[in-house]
Amino acid sequence: MHIAIAGNIGSGKTTLTNMLARHYGWEARFEPVEDNPYLEDYYKDIPRWSFNLEVYFLKQRFRDLLDIAHADHTIIQDRSIYEGVYVFTANNRAMGNLSDRDFETYMELFEQMTEIVRYPDLMIYLRASVPHLVQNIQKRGRDYEQTIPIDYLSGLNSLYEEFIYQKYKGRVLTVEVDDLDYQHRPSDFATIIDRIDSRLFNLFPEIPFDS
Repeated sequence: MHIAIAGNIGSGKTTLTNMLARHYGWEARFEPVEDNPYLEDYYKDIPRWSFNLEVYFLKQRFRDLLDIAHADHTIIQDRSIYEGVYVFTANNRAMGNLSDRDFETYMELFEQMTEIVRYPDLMIYLRASVPHLVQNIQKRGRDYEQTIPIDYLSGLNSLYEEFIYQKYKGRVLTVEVDDLDYQHRPSDFATIIDRIDSRLFNLFPEIPFDS
C-alpha cells in the first residue's frame, strides 16, 4: 500500500509519518532536499530558477511514485507529488515566479506522468489553522522557518483546501489537528489509528464526521 501525509508547513506531517511507520511497521519515505542542484541558485534568483527547481522536484517525486508502485511492502510518504504540484508549484505561479507558458508546460508533463501511476491508497490530510501552524513552527525553532510570513502560510492553507476538496480525486482522511497532540497524548494518537484502521481495514464502523 501507499499512504501519503499532506499538510501545511508546521502541521505535523513528519512527526505523524514517523509515528505511523513505527506503529504499523511501514517504511517512511521523506523528500530529499540536500542534493537538489537548483536550490542555491533558486534562492539567489527565484523567478529565474523557479521552473528548473519545480521540474527537478517533479522528476524526483515521479521517480518516488514509480519506486513505491513496485514495492512489496507498505510505504508512508511525507508529501506526495500531487501536493507538490497543486499547492507549492501553484503557489510559485501565484507569486509571479512562473510564467503561464512555463506553468502550462509543467502541468502537461505532470498530467502525462500521472496517467501511468495511481493515487495513494489513502491520503491523510492534516488540517490546521494558521495560528496552530505558527505555534508549531515557533516551537520547533528552525531558524529558516521563523521568518515565514503569515500571509504565505494563509495562502498555502487556501491552496490546500482547494487541492484536497476540489482537485484531488483519491481517498482522503481529514484530521483536524488544532486540538490534537498525538505526539504526547496517546489517546489522540489512538483516535487517528482507529480512523485509519476504519478506512484501510474496515476494523471499526465509519466515523460520521470523517471526510
